[in-house]
Amino acid sequence: MEITFCGAAGTVTGSKYLINSEGHQFLVDCGLFQGLKELRLRNWSTLPFNPHEINAVLLTHAHIDHSGYIPLLVRNGFRGKIYCSPATADLCKILLPDSAHIQEEEALRANKYGYSKHHPALPLYTIEDAENALKHFITVPFGHDFSLTDFFSFRLQHAGHILGASMIRIFSEQISVLFSGDIGRMNDPIMKAPNQVDTVDYLVLESTYGDRLHDNTNPVSQLGEIINRVSNRGGTLLIPAFAVGRAQNILYYIHQLKQQRRIADLPVYLDSPMSISATELFWNYPSEHHLSFKQAKEVCEGATYINTPDESKRLDEKSGPKIIISASGMVTGGRVLHHVKRFAPDENNCILLTGYQAEGTRGARIAAGEKTIKLLGEIVPINAEVCELSNTSAHSDYAEILGWLKKFKKAPREVFITHGEHDAALAMQKHITENLGWKTKIPAYCETVSL
Repeated sequence: MEITFCGAAGTVTGSKYLINSEGHQFLVDCGLFQGLKELRLRNWSTLPFNPHEINAVLLTHAHIDHSGYIPLLVRNGFRGKIYCSPATADLCKILLPDSAHIQEEEALRANKYGYSKHHPALPLYTIEDAENALKHFITVPFGHDFSLTDFFSFRLQHAGHILGASMIRIFSEQISVLFSGDIGRMNDPIMKAPNQVDTVDYLVLESTYGDRLHDNTNPVSQLGEIINRVSNRGGTLLIPAFAVGRAQNILYYIHQLKQQRRIADLPVYLDSPMSISATELFWNYPSEHHLSFKQAKEVCEGATYINTPDESKRLDEKSGPKIIISASGMVTGGRVLHHVKRFAPDENNCILLTGYQAEGTRGARIAAGEKTIKLLGEIVPINAEVCELSNTSAHSDYAEILGWLKKFKKAPREVFITHGEHDAALAMQKHITENLGWKTKIPAYCETVSL
């Protein structure tokens, strides 16, 4: 068996792992590259494999850096099935058309205002491409072996992280390989902990937070302090949040703060149609999270939902203290761009970053303290207060991952460290080597290894 690391090598985005076994080819994940321009350009480049020759795609979860290239894969000739958990399929029905819509809108705006180098500017893919891709999805339950050929099978195991998130264990040629996907927190307030694994021959392991520990600060208290500070000066708290996972956590924290009367009952707006739909999905998958139906309903009802572009524009005109939660979490696209343009110049307002900011994204630049950001063809001053909520990540940090690894009954033959920027991957490798003594490797982009 061979694995080629066609994405998430040296970066946290673009997850694609090509498996070649007995003349068959399979993909684990098929995500978009995000962040630095050199990475985003890979989305437009020819793939290092032929989509016609891929037999099936196995999808760990719905986040765009893991699923967002699927519409292009199908448009370019893939005709197989895409296997994933039921919740992942439901989320992809929301995220993939939305990703296409954002790209169509950005191309339309670039052409209208002439700020693209390409004439005309084109979307990477369209809503029609996304809808065609969704026809290929097949759902499979957690914990059951599913055979694709006489010699190749796989099993989904809970990864925590977000609804539907899976680790994927494959069995082929008497070898087992576990793809960790994104490993969730061990004590997340909403999502259940990832499944423990006993043994596996090879492990492909994420390292997003391989070089850092999550802050122990109570995120509810920290958020409450920020809300009160911004509210007291009459400002708007703008929270760029990932539509799936982070937006729901923030709504849950705000619900707690209001119940405990620790913040004023100021208006909360959820300005992201896909965040709205993803939030409502919590009702359908009670076995994957800690919330009761009553709690899920109360959290969902704690915000005013903003559905249309006109409603979103009117939101920018509302005076008085308020909270706006809007995707995307790394300020790479979507309605949040318009809100940043409107609220960032005013020092009474606050931009609250709540998750990982990939290198090269606007979110990373804002977090680094840059005073101007280019968006929507304009240079926007960042005079608003910038804060980061330090303990809301849906990824395990290196200590949590080490704790999970230490419960293996037998060391894997080798651990391939992926889905981390250079320093994070190196740090994760060092932690595993020093604490466990396991054999590790950090694969290069498009490197092939034989198992």
